[in-house]
Amino acid sequence: MAASSRAQVLDLYRAMLRESKRFSAYNYRTYAVRRIRDAFRENKNVKDPVEIQTLVNKAKRDLGIIRRQA
Repeated sequence: MAASSRAQVLDLYRAMLRESKRFSAYNYRTYAVRRIRDAFRENKNVKDPVEIQTLVNKAKRDLGIIRRQA
């Protein structure tokens, strides 16, 4: 993974965790944090740049959903 791609993914990961902690309900908050961590861990060994970009785009859409719901 290129350095810029790695930085982009880490920024996205941090932003998703930060936004998910804004859920007022404890169950939603812990579920969101767990799902985010699991998803990023599951895909940490992906090497294909096209697949990485697809996953980044999906994470950006999910971040938008989290921001609207939190």
